[in-house]
Amino acid sequence: MLQLLKTQKDTSLAYTYMAIFSTYVTRDSEKAKPYLDTALVMSKTLNNSKIRVHLLKHQGIYHQNRSEHDKALPYFKKAIDSCIANENKPLLQIIYNNMGIAQKYLGDLKGSMDSYLKSIEVSKEIGDTDDYRAPSYMNIGKLHAQLGNLKESNKYYGLTEAICVEYNLDYGLAITRSNIAENMVTEGKHAEAIPLYKHALGFFEKSNDWAEIGEQYNFIGEAYFNLDSLAKSKSYFNKALQIGKRIKEKKMLMDSFQNLGRIASKQGDYRNALANFEESLRIAKENKNNLEMIKIYPDLAEAHAALRQYDEAFEYSRLHFAKYDSVFQKEKVKQFNELEVKYQTEKKEAEIALQEEEINTLNAKSRADNLQKGLFAGGMAATLALFGLSVFGYRQRIKKNRIAREKQEEIYKKEIEHKQKELTSQTLHLVQKNTFIQELMENLENVKNSPDKFKTEFRRIVMLLKKENASDKDWEVFKTYFAEVHNDFDQKLKTLAADISEKEIRLAAFLRMNLTTKEIAATLNVLPDSILKSKYRLKKKLGLDKETDLTSFLNTL
Repeated sequence: MLQLLKTQKDTSLAYTYMAIFSTYVTRDSEKAKPYLDTALVMSKTLNNSKIRVHLLKHQGIYHQNRSEHDKALPYFKKAIDSCIANENKPLLQIIYNNMGIAQKYLGDLKGSMDSYLKSIEVSKEIGDTDDYRAPSYMNIGKLHAQLGNLKESNKYYGLTEAICVEYNLDYGLAITRSNIAENMVTEGKHAEAIPLYKHALGFFEKSNDWAEIGEQYNFIGEAYFNLDSLAKSKSYFNKALQIGKRIKEKKMLMDSFQNLGRIASKQGDYRNALANFEESLRIAKENKNNLEMIKIYPDLAEAHAALRQYDEAFEYSRLHFAKYDSVFQKEKVKQFNELEVKYQTEKKEAEIALQEEEINTLNAKSRADNLQKGLFAGGMAATLALFGLSVFGYRQRIKKNRIAREKQEEIYKKEIEHKQKELTSQTLHLVQKNTFIQELMENLENVKNSPDKFKTEFRRIVMLLKKENASDKDWEVFKTYFAEVHNDFDQKLKTLAADISEKEIRLAAFLRMNLTTKEIAATLNVLPDSILKSKYRLKKKLGLDKETDLTSFLNTL
């Protein structure tokens, strides 16, 4: 392509500059930029709407690869308007998918889901094969993962993986398996995730894709961090940081600084931890990356608290919950779930409508054919008999089709109800935490206003924390919601083990919700080792053999 620049001109030359930009942009956005700038200058002398829309897309992708999603989004919106005006559906399908990524990082999860589904819809309209839809399926899987819907997430990743294998999409396969490994880490399967990450890393190293290499370094470092291999973890985080600095990739820099801060925090070096967290937050704010800010605020609060800077710790805790509610609040998650169900329902209704249309066409054709046969035979009685049989047969088919449609509608109605119940279960925890945070705020204000009462108020705060972690009332409310969604889960456990205790049922419920050992330990105010021992005892009580995974077994109940 570089050789072609010497011989081409006008439109062909502009397209070559854009092609070179596309080749470089994922590996080194700074190296790619001059080629895009040259194509932009050329477009001013070329009256070509196709080139203009491609340039809008490329400008968005440039900013997206630098994690500047707030700058990318306007370009994608303009490109979509241009594609719709010029009926350029192949490009429209690609841009919807890119726009969904920008919306996700800016905290618009419903808009993101809508864009991915529109991308899939347009792809099907123009008759694309599945490989064109694989990126959208994978991105929907990532959205579900961020909402904690790991079962749905893995379903979409599985679909993407199958498509990548069928169409020999090695790059897509590496990304997908890395995403599957992320879900494993969320489930606490850190050791199992590392080989998948390293498989993806090997592929990206062969193709010198530095943006993806750095991301895999951060992922592998996180897995080792969770396994308490801090030296290995720090080595991978530092490698990612160096790449991020070299290629100026903002997301990689944010993750690397935050991860190094967590290492320092775990080693008790809170001032170093704070410096890393603040740098990560600075980049996130600069790029209006709401999802990253939500991740960083709790780390900042913890570091300030460790340094006895309670005002700052309180403020970052408040910011975390405020930002979390704005992105993941109940109503938005509800809209997100209903949007996907609505899409699936409309798709089924369209299929049923098409079947009805085919039946009506067959009815009309049958009437004409039968009448013609009757006239040729000269027997009106025979014609009427044939027509009657035909109408009866097709009426039966219409009746069957109507019954099938009603059943399908009932299935999707139940699915919506089920998702709403799941939503209630997911948001209950946040509702309870908000009440707790309010009470904690009051105690912290007392400490702030009366330093001489520090010891008394400190004991009160500790008691409050214990109460929050071990409240039987909260557990009973949670258990009621949980039972509605998960079909009398506790009764099923009691059938398997009559002597099962309330604590063991609580542990099983948290495992059923795919919480990690660390998360359960924090919730129950105990050490992770204690949870591991409890899991072993529970597995033994349920009569499971060594090969059977406890969480997988509980997910079948």
